[in-house]
Amino acid sequence: MSGKKVSIVMGSPSDKEVMEKAIEVLEEFGVDYEVNILSAHRMPNKTSSFAKSADSRGIEVIIAGAGKAAHLPGVVASYTTVPVIGVPIMTEDLRGIDSLLSIVQMPPGVPVGCVAINGARNAALLALEILSLKYEDIKKRLIEYRKKLENSEG
Repeated sequence: MSGKKVSIVMGSPSDKEVMEKAIEVLEEFGVDYEVNILSAHRMPNKTSSFAKSADSRGIEVIIAGAGKAAHLPGVVASYTTVPVIGVPIMTEDLRGIDSLLSIVQMPPGVPVGCVAINGARNAALLALEILSLKYEDIKKRLIEYRKKLENSEG
């Protein structure tokens, strides 16, 4: 698959440790991606420009990780029809429940998919499942991946 089809965005550089799991999965599957640090609160203009241009740049799925108020996935989703998968980042104060609720409680009409707290690996797998509807090679790799899971211990 040529061109960057997945965009990984995160609210701050401190989220990179969690979001690295999504990067690992995409690299394992050979899917090109880009990574951006954006903030719904500190960089609203840059964030809206990113989201508005995603489709025209060929981005087909966005994985957005954010902690605390975790508005980044929802704000990005409000500016694009590209599917957005939110990754709530664990926080010290509320253990990521604040992030989770901020992402899943989107108003009607602006959906954001959401995975578990710190679930960047599953976010990447969900992104691959979305892409597999269009790309047969990704579908085949996902089927192989699932067979390995079935045959693994643990």
